[in-house]
Amino acid sequence: MSQTLTPPGQQNEAADAAAPSPLSNGLKQRHLSMIALGGVIGAGLFVGSGAGIAAAGPSIVLAYAASGLLVMFVMRMLGEMSAANPASGSFSVHAERAIGPWAGFTAGWMFWTLLCVGVAIEAIGAAQIMVGWFPGTPSWMWVLVFMAVFCGSNLAAVSHFGEFEFWFAALKIGAIALFLTLGTLAVLGLLPGTDSPGASNLLHDGGFLPNGVEGLLVGLLASVVAYGGLETVTIAAAESDDPVRGVAKAVRTTMWRIAIVYVGSMLVIVTLVPWNAESTAKAPYAAALDSLGIPGAAQIMNVVILIALLSAMNANIYGSSRMAYSLVSRGQGPKALGKVAGRVPRRAVLASSGFGFVTVLLSYWYPDTLFAWLLNMVGGVILVVWGFIAVSQFVLRRRLEREAPEKLVVKMWGFPYLTWVALAGVVAVLGLMVWDEDTRSQVLFTGGLTVALVIAGLVNQRRDSVRN
Repeated sequence: MSQTLTPPGQQNEAADAAAPSPLSNGLKQRHLSMIALGGVIGAGLFVGSGAGIAAAGPSIVLAYAASGLLVMFVMRMLGEMSAANPASGSFSVHAERAIGPWAGFTAGWMFWTLLCVGVAIEAIGAAQIMVGWFPGTPSWMWVLVFMAVFCGSNLAAVSHFGEFEFWFAALKIGAIALFLTLGTLAVLGLLPGTDSPGASNLLHDGGFLPNGVEGLLVGLLASVVAYGGLETVTIAAAESDDPVRGVAKAVRTTMWRIAIVYVGSMLVIVTLVPWNAESTAKAPYAAALDSLGIPGAAQIMNVVILIALLSAMNANIYGSSRMAYSLVSRGQGPKALGKVAGRVPRRAVLASSGFGFVTVLLSYWYPDTLFAWLLNMVGGVILVVWGFIAVSQFVLRRRLEREAPEKLVVKMWGFPYLTWVALAGVVAVLGLMVWDEDTRSQVLFTGGLTVALVIAGLVNQRRDSVRN
């Protein structure tokens, strides 16, 4: 009797489809919808956009539009794969199925590191805002409070995470909607007490492209970082009551969310206020509100930024714990982290939160050495992950078209041409990072992390093949 051997990725796919997940399905569609909507509004938008505006001037609108187009392609590819095969490991699982276990190992642990370092950065930023409001209080106390609250919420049922993110997202969406409404009325000259600036801020002080193509490219690099975190919705979808519908809906609304929230708000800011003003570089949204004569604009934005930081912190603890659990469940991490209690991977939550807290301590103890090294190391991680997503989608799309076309609920546009365009875009941005002196070290450190994890992944894959 003959026996057909199935490639490892397809074996895993069949096993995943057959075995029920020990995790909860406690996230409702309203949770997923708000996570998808709120996930695009982060502290990187409210704070990090200032550096991009200072570099690119009014052309920051083009920079966010170009990087937003790349993100749309990436999310569409990820949505196609996640709707066909929902998994808590998201793109890590897809990379394993498409390329091999070493690829899933590399992409998964890279993203876990990125999220854990992100938890620390967000905790530090939130603590700084609290110290500003309560002078004399130690920042470490606020970090400890935030870490305890969100670690606790993630140790409880997944619905607690969903509720936190639901209300955080609602507040962020309300804030950005109000900002866009007031800003648009002011630009059109319809807001009482204000005069329309017309195109003066767009065309004066050096014109639309004041620092040339070089400034635009620096702004492009700054804008790419702001989009990180959108991938979490495909991780969360695996714990929803209808993951396929949830992913499909989230991905299909990505285009207008990016266009309105990112590109729209950048256009409002550079139209209302001079791009080269110090206040614009430091706090662009507060500067725009100040120009409208809104009292306490800086403090209003501090509240919004605090909410964005806490939301990202909560989401990153969740995403990192689920990624760690997925890796361990596939034999690609310490077995101790795989224990599930109350349908929550609590040890993975504790490990992810603990790594984030240690990173906070490093920022106090070794700010210019170990902490700076960590920041550099994760600087280009999101681009490497996007590269894995593009390659995985190309392989899995061909496989699905042959074996299970009915699973293609969400399809990548213009396949395979736009997949190649997205992959070329990722490579181009990495090339720009090497070209720019300020980001070159990040690419080198990220490259070192990638090589180390690829080697570890190949060793782990070899060990598993010998055992089997």
